[in-house]
Amino acid sequence: MTRECQLAIKAVPNAARSEVVGWLGDALKIKLKAPPVDGKANAELCRFLAITLGLPKSAVILATGESARQKRVRITGLTLPEVQARLKAV
Repeated sequence: MTRECQLAIKAVPNAARSEVVGWLGDALKIKLKAPPVDGKANAELCRFLAITLGLPKSAVILATGESARQKRVRITGLTLPEVQARLKAV
């Protein structure tokens, strides 16, 4: 069985630092230090989530929402309950 899930994200670019804000319903609100230009915020989102979850960078990829604030990321290596448990510790 593959351990993989998708996570809904509400991204807020141009923040002072990248940080997890908290849950908005079933979506995770994340402030991103990077600007929403040339995919920099998307790259920062994947990098930040991978580090926060203790996964390699390649385990977190953007599934949908390339140019929107509402995004979905695909996380390989963890189930959704495991992701939620790790994010609660943050």
